[in-house]
Order: sequence, then structure tokens, then C-alpha cells
Amino acid sequence: MTQVRLGLIGSGGMARHHLNVLQGVSEATIVAITEPSEEQRAHTLERFPHLQEVPFFDDHRAMLEQVEMDGVIIVTPHTLHFQQAMDALDRGLHVMIEKPMVCTVEHARVLVQRFKETGKIGLVAYQRHYIPTYRYVYEGIRRGEIGELHFVQAINLQRWYRMTRGSWRQDPALSGGGQLNDTGSHLVDFLLWIADAPATKVSAFMQYFDVPVDINSALAFEYANGAIGNLSIIGSTTVGWHEEITVVGSEATYLIRQDQLEICDAQGNRFRPENLPAGSQPVINFVNAILGREEVQSTPEDGLKVIAFTEAAWQSAKAGGTPVPVQW
Repeated sequence: MTQVRLGLIGSGGMARHHLNVLQGVSEATIVAITEPSEEQRAHTLERFPHLQEVPFFDDHRAMLEQVEMDGVIIVTPHTLHFQQAMDALDRGLHVMIEKPMVCTVEHARVLVQRFKETGKIGLVAYQRHYIPTYRYVYEGIRRGEIGELHFVQAINLQRWYRMTRGSWRQDPALSGGGQLNDTGSHLVDFLLWIADAPATKVSAFMQYFDVPVDINSALAFEYANGAIGNLSIIGSTTVGWHEEITVVGSEATYLIRQDQLEICDAQGNRFRPENLPAGSQPVINFVNAILGREEVQSTPEDGLKVIAFTEAAWQSAKAGGTPVPVQW
């Protein structure tokens, strides 16, 4: 195979980001798009006029039946991911899924097993696996740069409550949950990905205000190696976007502020690292994995770990913060 034929399921804002990246990937071609919204179709064609001849479908099943392709990219409301991915795998296709992979541990286990049974490429679009700053932290922990991992902390402030009001993101039937399952999913993934041990239990407190999904979340958790952490996802803020991550080791500390990395060594010296790893994009990795050129960097197993942690946090919040085991 030298050319990868891709179908797109959903063509909203994040899908258009992937389409933009694919314009620089000569080995990939979009051959069909599922998008029931005429408004989103118009936005997509306005930005990417070269797709004028690509067929659009209202339903992904019709697209899978009528168009020959090698893989699909799923960028739809969260609770739709599971069935769309299963349908694509049943057609023998490779599958890339926007985060979160799915919205229940049960679905995640089934999907991970189905990827194993079919041997098809599965990728969850957790982009921090591909961003140089975050890859540096992942690799630095593994080469022992900060010594023994002691503590991790992350906070995200986003005007999510106001920004998503009235949208599917605040409808649990489509979103599967609130901001922890949306923006927060990226930070959950990062904190689980960088550690050399799984999270074992989590305690959570959440605020919902006047909507049926979580808006603010304050979590404390523990890893199997004894390291501890906390995570705050705050959607009621007036701040458009602010994020901070701290990773404390016995010999050094990583400080990430608004995507910028600083290291504090054992003598208290603070500096910015040189020679960050090369960056990429999930969709580039997806195409290269299909072509046999690269291993998948953000796997369905990562997606399973994230929803297991998230589901445990939801259960803990319902129980008034009682710690709940993370079981995946």
C-alpha cells in the first residue's frame, strides 16, 4: 500500500484541524465524509474546496457500505464513538478516534479486544503524545532525569461552562460527561501516560451548577509506585484558557506553564531544556502506522486507562469523595 484512503465521520472544528494537517500528507486521501449537518458541510467545503467532489453521507453506515476505504477518522460527539468504531472494524478498517475514545470502561474493554482480534490499527487522538514539550517529560522520566517520581499536579482553567452552554457537550446523552471527559481528558491521559505505574485509586469532588454534567472537578489520586497527584479541571472560570502542570521527582522538577517547559534541578537551578524531541500529529502517525512506517503513539489501551480513571472519579464524586479503585 502506498496511498491510504480515509473516510471522515464528523466534519466539525476538530475534524477540520485533521483535514488541515492531512493537506501536507501526500500518501493520504479523503474519499468520503459523513456529516448530517448542512452547516458543518458548508464550513468544511468553504475551508477545503478541493473536497467538493468527495461524497457526503448523513449516516456513517451508508458511507462504509458504499465507498472503498482503508481507514476512518471519527470526530463526533463522544457517546457515538463506540458504535462507529465497531462498525468500521467490522468492515475491516483501521480506526482513529478523537478523545475520549469511549465513555464507559465496558465499551473500552470491548473495543480494545476488538482491535486485537482484527489486527487493525487503532489510535486515540491524544495530541500531547506528539508535542515536543510533553514528549520530553515522558522520555525524561524514563531516562531518570528527575529521579524517583513523587508527585504530579495539573490544573486547567477554561471558560467551558459558558462556552459550551446549549451544545451537545452539556448533554450527557451525547457527551457522556462534562469537562473532565472533554478538555480534562487530555490532562488525565498525560498524567497517566508519563508515569511508569498505573493509577490505583482516585478521590473526587465535583460541581455541576445548573447542568447535568460536571463543570468543576478536584481530584486526588495515587499511583501503584506510591507517587501521588492532584488534578483540577475548572470550567466555571471567566478565563479563556490557562494551564499549569508540575511533575516532582527526587532529583528535579518539571514545570509546564502554558505549554512552556522549565526544569528545576537538584541545586535549585531553573532552565529551559534544549533539543526537545521531534513533534508530529495524531493523524500523521495514523497514516504512517497504516503504511507500516511507525508504531502507534497513542493507543486504544491509553483510551481505556483514561476512561477507567474518569469513571472512578465520577463514582467517587457521587459518593462524596470516597476513594474509588481505578479498574481497567
